[in-house]
Amino acid sequence: MIRILCTDDHLIVREGIELIIRQQPDMQVVASAATGEEAIEMFRTHRPDVTIMDLQLAIMSGVEAIEAIRREDPGARVVVLTMYQGDEDVYRAMRAGASTYLFKDAIADDLIRVIREVHAGAHPVSPAVEARLAERASRPALTRRELEVLARISRGMRNREIAAEFGVTEDTIVVHVRNIFWKLNVKDRTEAAHVALRRGIIHV
Repeated sequence: MIRILCTDDHLIVREGIELIIRQQPDMQVVASAATGEEAIEMFRTHRPDVTIMDLQLAIMSGVEAIEAIRREDPGARVVVLTMYQGDEDVYRAMRAGASTYLFKDAIADDLIRVIREVHAGAHPVSPAVEARLAERASRPALTRRELEVLARISRGMRNREIAAEFGVTEDTIVVHVRNIFWKLNVKDRTEAAHVALRRGIIHV
């Protein structure tokens, strides 16, 4: 019997996944969680064979929850099931230790097949996910400070305001913004925010 922990912030999604799993003779949902913090607690309590994890969770993100679970058990097997389809989302989840990554438009049969494969120790990756990872690999990565600046750009903050918050000169922020534009291949702040949101570099 494959013992499963289901994590999603929407009750109707958790119930839908549980309904699908209950129809399988070799699977059972042993626990469910609505937050990353709950997922970690349920993992410690139940030690599931496979954890299904959404990325869009309150306070603690799905990626952070995956990292915490993998610290608890480096052999933990996590299937990401999410609406997030950006290349950065996929990259961060897989780097955190997810066994595979599924989009929520996947059909039920795909989810069941993937759970069985992951339980068996495989890391099945769909062509769509492979394409996202290839996209990410071909693009320059933003530094931690550039990500912090980009997040503030997306909130409409100006260079002067960002510089004051970080305690640096405005010229320093100008350099960061220039690097961000180059790495994202954009020409202005609005386009930078749009591309960052689409790729999953930042979330609102």
